Amino acid sequence: MIRVGIRPMTPADWPAVEHIYREGIATGHATFEAEPPDWDGFDSGKLPDLRLVATDTDGLVVGWAAASPVSSRPVYRGVVEHSIYIADAAREQGAGAALLEAFIAAADTAGIWTIQSSIFPENTASLRLHDRHGFRTVGTRERIALMGYGPLAGTWRDTVLIERRRSGD
Repeated sequence: MIRVGIRPMTPADWPAVEHIYREGIATGHATFEAEPPDWDGFDSGKLPDLRLVATDTDGLVVGWAAASPVSSRPVYRGVVEHSIYIADAAREQGAGAALLEAFIAAADTAGIWTIQSSIFPENTASLRLHDRHGFRTVGTRERIALMGYGPLAGTWRDTVLIERRRSGD
């Protein structure tokens, strides 16, 4: 276990965040994206109050979490799609749990009533982490999108849709 600090993400964190994002992409089980966006693309698509980083005792970024609105329609203002990525070297050491707990608290403070995500079924560590933090499986989206990179390029992939509702909602 590593001792983890959590703080808001800043533009200065982008090189570490991008590196961790690339590590996730390399697994083939983190995203359909073949490349991370640049900082401007990331910044414009994520909610400022719901961008966090996890740091180790030396202050190095070892994980990040961020969320995007699921819709621009006002009726969905409290529903977000989130991502959480942990550096290869920090996996299975408590950084994911600390980061997800802090992210849930930040979402509650921001008035978010539903946090959702689509996770590849092969990403069992992420599914376990989310299950331990009160997320439920809504269902499996079969053959939802075509993988465009890596050894699985050209393969239709399933995702598991998960969600967490704020207490009392």
